[in-house]
Amino acid sequence: MLRLTAGQVSDYRGADTVLEALPEADVLIADKGYDSDRLREALAERGVKSCIPGRAKRKEPIVCDTELYKSRNLIERLFGRFKDWRRIAIWYDRCAHTFFSAICIAATVSFWL
Repeated sequence: MLRLTAGQVSDYRGADTVLEALPEADVLIADKGYDSDRLREALAERGVKSCIPGRAKRKEPIVCDTELYKSRNLIERLFGRFKDWRRIAIWYDRCAHTFFSAICIAATVSFWL
């Protein structure tokens, strides 16, 4: 399931919208933008281990499995490929549904190649 949130929505608030659609998983790997206690608690309730490094200004540091976190590089490379598509990188489309369609086309072509 894919969801598109507004550009000004923070990552951890955007994650709240997809929690109910989260597939069965053992671990969720995310970047520092998703670091929130509420998200970690919601994942723990579902039995999902979180591999999210803590933000620098946290009072209590968060321990994160660095070896597991390195696998997030695959997703970062996918987003790097998306930025090769000028239409997506600059967000030419005014309508969210048109932009979302462009993302789906770019994902399909990137997967295919």
